[in-house]
Amino acid sequence: MPLHTADLAPHFLALDTFLREHQHLWRPKPFTHRHLPWETQHPELSIWLRQRSLGDAEAAHNHPEQLDAPEPFALLAKQSKVLSEIDTLPTHALNAIASRMSVDVPGRKWQQIEAFASSLSFRQTPTHWLDWCSGKGHLGRRLAHDGQALTCLECDEALVAAGRQLSDKLGVHATHLHQDVMAENTAERLQPDHTPVALHACGDLHVRLMQLASNAHCQHLAIAPCCYNRIASDHYQPLSTEGQSSTLKLSLDDLGLPLSETVTAGARVRRQRDTSMARRLAFDLLQRQLRGIDDYLPTPSLPSAWLDKPFADYCRDLAELKELPATGNQDWAKLEAAGWQRLAEVRNLELLRNLFRRPLELWLVLDRALYLQQRDYEVRIGTFCASHVTPRNLLILAERT
Repeated sequence: MPLHTADLAPHFLALDTFLREHQHLWRPKPFTHRHLPWETQHPELSIWLRQRSLGDAEAAHNHPEQLDAPEPFALLAKQSKVLSEIDTLPTHALNAIASRMSVDVPGRKWQQIEAFASSLSFRQTPTHWLDWCSGKGHLGRRLAHDGQALTCLECDEALVAAGRQLSDKLGVHATHLHQDVMAENTAERLQPDHTPVALHACGDLHVRLMQLASNAHCQHLAIAPCCYNRIASDHYQPLSTEGQSSTLKLSLDDLGLPLSETVTAGARVRRQRDTSMARRLAFDLLQRQLRGIDDYLPTPSLPSAWLDKPFADYCRDLAELKELPATGNQDWAKLEAAGWQRLAEVRNLELLRNLFRRPLELWLVLDRALYLQQRDYEVRIGTFCASHVTPRNLLILAERT
């Protein structure tokens, strides 16, 4: 069963207990710590993870709960699995549409739109869709194809113009508005007869929708949240009564954990990502030596062209950028190899942290659901597609009581 109104608070509290009790395991990031505090408590697990290869880590990345690792791994994996289990929402067949409707949309995005649309079911049929942070309005057009009204709100003027052009070309009657949804006047755009939908609106953007839509008494609401760390404050501000009562205080780093699950990228993209991380980890060893301080030093994200530099130049230029002492003569080949070795260790140590990825995401989604429940909505939560289509596959459906 998907989670319904009565299940929300008990499930949230169970997740809250699990996350609070084990925060010493999931908060420290292997990328920034050379030795994690929990490794002294669980030496057998630490040694087992550290001796595995980068390929081993890759193979287990999306399903760490299936790994046959020393305790307490299996016990935590079992608890994580039970707490993370959430069913797929019931679906209904969508009206057939002309193939040209999806022409401008990348394949995986169109799969997400179709899955999202087929998972929307409300007691009353929506009459006016409101596509929030709509881009070119692809989702809204898919929903409003049989004569319902459609309003699309988007802050990028080029996307508004392109969306308007597409709607006209496809014969869909839609109002495309240039609107920064964080602006004060956005409240005027929402009416009680609107059904706002948001497919992967980031952090503050979807929270803003929940606040304004519930204030406007919108009859229905459908949100697939994304990028919980894209917020203006430096800590998470819980929304529900239960969230505000929790002693779990989440930093931006913590909020990034649910986003670490990735859909398989192509070999070239993976190689580039791995090279970038291995070089950063090698540089981390170097900067600790140069500064004489055994602490992580944040470095800015660098253009991909930096990866074309010889490794020694990469390190020298980054040291200069961070105003560190001169690198002097180093055994560059040895240092680069140490970076790759550290990458294998980091990725394997992250598997323990990744057991808390889905429970934390569900905690955040339930905080949103409870907030809507406390504002007179009946709420259902379930998945709307398989994780290989998008790992951000949780959908909140809310209907005014």
